[in-house]
Amino acid sequence: MSGRFDILETPIKDLVALRRLPICDERGFLERVYCEEELAAVFGSRSVVQINRTLTRRIGTVRGLHFQHPPHSEMKMVSCTRGSVFDVAVDLRRGSPTFLSWHGRVLSADNRESLVIPEGFAHGFQTLEPDCEMLYLHTARYVADAEDGIDALDAAIGITWPMEIAERSRRDARLQASSSFEGIGL
Repeated sequence: MSGRFDILETPIKDLVALRRLPICDERGFLERVYCEEELAAVFGSRSVVQINRTLTRRIGTVRGLHFQHPPHSEMKMVSCTRGSVFDVAVDLRRGSPTFLSWHGRVLSADNRESLVIPEGFAHGFQTLEPDCEMLYLHTARYVADAEDGIDALDAAIGITWPMEIAERSRRDARLQASSSFEGIGL
């Protein structure tokens, strides 16, 4: 089995989406979630070192926008394995021509798309259905002291969330505005 992914460009340099291409028959399907060899053009020499899974129960919930500061910056590949979400990445790279630009797309169990978010980006999502499960592949382990974020409702970034926000964590509601953020130097 080879060539089990379509690599999809986005309007922001280095941010890509993947579409997993399953092998289907009368029994169901088999799909690769990750393959080091097939995704070398996207991941380069990075290794996946941590895999996390989340469940978000309530429709309209927003999680994020989260990132880790260097030297613990990470590339992450996010996939929705149950339900559907509006997934967003924001370019926080200091000096980038797309600094504070965002890209959002629907990820769902049905469309089999993933977003590969490079170092220097913040990530968040809004659930479009109840009981959404997300799978995260990380190239760096989680380090609590390196964790940070940007307010998902920051007017300067201007993310157009697809529905009214039903819920955010207290921590996410207290994240900094982009006006107090100088960017991530990588």
